[in-house]
Amino acid sequence: MGSFTQGYTPVREANTVADRTRTLAGPHCEALIVLNPCYPNSGAPSLPCPARAAAARWVGVALPPEPSVGKELGPRPTANPKGDVPGRRRVFSLDRFEPEVFTARSRGLVEPSHEGILVGMVPGILTDYDSPSTNDNDVHHQARRRRTFAIIAHPDAGKSTLTEALALHARVITEAGVTHGKQGRHASMSDWGTMERERGISISSTALRFEHGNVIFNLLDTPGHADFSEDTYRVLTAVDCAIMLVDSSRGMETQTLKLFAVCKELGLPVVTVFNKWDRPGQETLELLDEVQEATGRLPVPLNWPVGIAGDFRGLYDPESGNYTRLSRTNAGASLAQADVMSPEEAAVDAGDAWEAAREDCDIAVSLNGNFDSEEFLAGRATPVLFAAAASNFGVAPLLDFLVNRAPAPGPRPDTGGTLRPLDSDFSGFVFKMQSGMNPAHHDKLAFVRVCSGTFQRGMTLRNESSGKPVSSKYTHHMSGRDRDSADESWPGDVVGFSNASGLRIGDTVHAGEAVAFPRLPHFNAEHFRMVRGLDPSRSKAFARGISHLEEEGTIQVLYRGFGTSQTPIFAAVGVLQFDVALDRLKREFNAPAVVEEALPYEMARDLYGPDPVQTAKAAAIDVVYRSNGNPVGLFRNQWKLGRTMTDSPELFGITEDEAK
Repeated sequence: MGSFTQGYTPVREANTVADRTRTLAGPHCEALIVLNPCYPNSGAPSLPCPARAAAARWVGVALPPEPSVGKELGPRPTANPKGDVPGRRRVFSLDRFEPEVFTARSRGLVEPSHEGILVGMVPGILTDYDSPSTNDNDVHHQARRRRTFAIIAHPDAGKSTLTEALALHARVITEAGVTHGKQGRHASMSDWGTMERERGISISSTALRFEHGNVIFNLLDTPGHADFSEDTYRVLTAVDCAIMLVDSSRGMETQTLKLFAVCKELGLPVVTVFNKWDRPGQETLELLDEVQEATGRLPVPLNWPVGIAGDFRGLYDPESGNYTRLSRTNAGASLAQADVMSPEEAAVDAGDAWEAAREDCDIAVSLNGNFDSEEFLAGRATPVLFAAAASNFGVAPLLDFLVNRAPAPGPRPDTGGTLRPLDSDFSGFVFKMQSGMNPAHHDKLAFVRVCSGTFQRGMTLRNESSGKPVSSKYTHHMSGRDRDSADESWPGDVVGFSNASGLRIGDTVHAGEAVAFPRLPHFNAEHFRMVRGLDPSRSKAFARGISHLEEEGTIQVLYRGFGTSQTPIFAAVGVLQFDVALDRLKREFNAPAVVEEALPYEMARDLYGPDPVQTAKAAAIDVVYRSNGNPVGLFRNQWKLGRTMTDSPELFGITEDEAK
């Protein structure tokens, strides 16, 4: 792919243009085409061209000061005249008035960015304008318009509030809500469950789809409570980047660190947002040091707060040098008014706070450098922004960053480690199951992340694990509890399959030849309780509810013997899962139940090997079973687990070489 860059901006913004180009072009870009505004017939000032400077930085070589129109500026590959030699970058120059430019514009290949620079994608090199990838139905074109991300945070850091604020700025809603339902604001659209509204916490992941700046966002709002980390992990497997939301008064908290560790394991780029800057909190430079120490990633400021925590006056933009002064709104329910001022105006308006912000930001930049897309995407740096989401302060810069610099969907590896091309047949995987989202729809939804190809409602699909057909007649795009018909979807999108029988979390759904994506793991349960229905006449509803909760991953269900006729055991990562399961049994299935006293176990492990049950029983390990018949060992303490792993590593799928 290639990239167009057009427009005149100050020379100091050349690096910004280069970073933007790298982000949009992606790692497989072969040719950069500069629409040079510095030629005499362009009417631009006779100054060094930032587009040319950006191209020079991108290709890694110096460029001629006065290139001829239509000539190649960068090094030409020695093989293959099409210029598609891997690892080689090429740069061409075109005048803005040439017909190819207008062709690209008319096909939607160039779009205005918030800096007034036209940036877009074109296929191949100069002679390939008629490629079908300029078509709106092209997978690559549509994938570049997607941003699929999650927000991770410690409970009460403002995650659901930020979700509402992003939707408000994207004009998806007209008034932002809050989980706790403050006076003057309605409840959050992302926290739709009854217990979420009653307790004021997020306990279930939610998909929100909205469009802004010709980009389609798929925001997966993760559970904030630590007891639901298994659901959060599954969500993070379905996104391309994450926003790490940090309470400015508390810094990096326990759950934030755990969730970041998952992002690191999955190789996700992470954007850091320091929230609640309108309340008293820590010093800016201290927070940056804390993030670097906790994550190992270099924190690079994209903006800087003017005013200390608790006296949030606005934001300093180190790239433009401008000051955005912010005004409060009614409880943050509507958009905050933003006034952009020059440095001279800011010095008068904000006084010493302005100078202090510039000095601190300069220190951070001198230590950590400017934003670099490659460092961000490689997980070596985390861009930093400051905000007060409850007041809608600083949300617009975050949205702009996601539009212009967050990664678009790319090829994903299958179980064999082979990257599946975006333009392959449709494929996706189930990362969440959910029922009871809306009383008006008594159905169960399978949330599928689209990995490749084009999804069209009604197409013929199969479940890779069972080989059985999957109905795609009733599919939806989700916005909290609300839903719209999903007639067509592309890589990065999240599609809800309604009442798709036979689908379970981790299943791969595909068209054409079979493909399988890696299965999603079970988290090891640490709390175990027998569960008993209170109404014998509702025994069938009780059994149906237990099955639903297990399929959705709300809680793990174990049995003493084969078959689901046995008294079930709830196995949970956190004890709040018990409350959620009992609440849903009562509300959704009219099957009230209770859990008995805790069983004397501290951990569980799936068992493997030629005869795992007999081996486990010989080692005095209690064995239970999942509903599919797979055995699970229950351990009373860490010592017993460690001793068994040493004596019988094959029980845990550990080979002799690995055990050594």
